[in-house]
Amino acid sequence: MSLVTADISVSLDLVAAGHDQSLEHPFGPVVGDRLHPWMFEHGDDSPDEIAGILRARAYVMGRHMFGPDRGAWDLRWQGWWGSEPPYHAPAFVLCSRPREALTMAGGTTFHFVTEGIETALERARDAAGEGDVAIAGGPSTLNAYLGAGLVDELRLHVVPFTVGDGLRVFDGVEDLAMVPASSRTTPHVTHLVYRRTSP
Repeated sequence: MSLVTADISVSLDLVAAGHDQSLEHPFGPVVGDRLHPWMFEHGDDSPDEIAGILRARAYVMGRHMFGPDRGAWDLRWQGWWGSEPPYHAPAFVLCSRPREALTMAGGTTFHFVTEGIETALERARDAAGEGDVAIAGGPSTLNAYLGAGLVDELRLHVVPFTVGDGLRVFDGVEDLAMVPASSRTTPHVTHLVYRRTSP
């Protein structure tokens, strides 16, 4: 049976993005690039976790995960990842303004969904077939899916520093029960996996 999974890098105090995100500072100037060296600079220490992120057959993400702009779309913007994003699968972007689908090299097509989290997930499930769907972030989008009880497996990648203030995983999420499934530590990150207690 396919799963809805979610991977997100967080600080020790569960911040997944700082305030004042911009083109120059995608995660905010305080967080900077400190959340992801485990993946990009020390990926050899975490091959299974990185493979797990890319195993999904469809993705859902928030608009701010796709780009820095607010308000009307800048149609020149095609995502943070260059001409060939790493997803290689359909990606459904939650947003309030419509935009035509954007097909990129390597098999990624961004679809822009204005009808809410359930519709985006339904479309992603249809696209994934029997494969998993991943909630790609950011934290507000993940929290919406956690709060709705729609995440089967949550994978937190905990980086050993604190931020103090920012957008946290679990903010506004009430009455969520998950069970620990696994944990593994490298010199740069601790990988924690939790699963829903019931289907």
